[in-house]
Amino acid sequence: MTVRTVREVMSAPVISVGTATPYKEIIDLLAEHGISSVPVLDPGGMVVGIVSEADLLHKLALSGEEPQRHLFERRRRAVARAKAEGDEAEDLMTSPVITVGPDASVVAAARRMEDEQLKRLPVVDAEGMLVGIVSRRDLLRTYRRSDEAIRHDVVHDIIQGMLFVQPPEIDATVDEGVVTLTGGTGRRSSAQIAERLVRGVPGVIDVVNALTYEYDDTPRLDKRYEFNAEVDGPERPRDGTLGIVE
Repeated sequence: MTVRTVREVMSAPVISVGTATPYKEIIDLLAEHGISSVPVLDPGGMVVGIVSEADLLHKLALSGEEPQRHLFERRRRAVARAKAEGDEAEDLMTSPVITVGPDASVVAAARRMEDEQLKRLPVVDAEGMLVGIVSRRDLLRTYRRSDEAIRHDVVHDIIQGMLFVQPPEIDATVDEGVVTLTGGTGRRSSAQIAERLVRGVPGVIDVVNALTYEYDDTPRLDKRYEFNAEVDGPERPRDGTLGIVE
């Protein structure tokens, strides 16, 4: 089965805590379930924050440390100190929390994790209710697919299902997740589209595009718009015509 959305890789149900959950209970939950963070829910079940091991470590790291006395204490230090003094999830959590929807692509979820340097993302529905959680490990599972499974999806879903051709007109081989496309298309743009579609198949690490084409219909990149005396004359035409030098 082709994995395309967060819904298909997320874990559910989710270990979570309420805003009033005590510090010690959160530590016990993380240790018991072998996880690094837990979503924090309000009484209505909406995700309002997340408590991670890093949030909990502030209490230990800043224990006994004297507050900085100068006026411009760094904001990050101030936030860390506030969490170190907290005893319940509401005081300890990071908020607002970064989330992802269940129908988001695994690629979009991976990019969000990378951009925000996160290990886990709560998955919420349109109302902000918690429906699951997705981790880096969950997303990386898409790259553990066999070459045979990847080729099946490339041939069945892309070549036959979207390009509407049959091998060997366009065919694919897969080696360690790297797909090589062979055969030919009428237009260069069709070969480029085929490559982009194949790159979106879960488990594909790279694509070698060996497709040939009969006609290059892609826009020329070497055209320059310059002054042309025959067109512009001493004055530019009133209709704004530009001379195109090939």
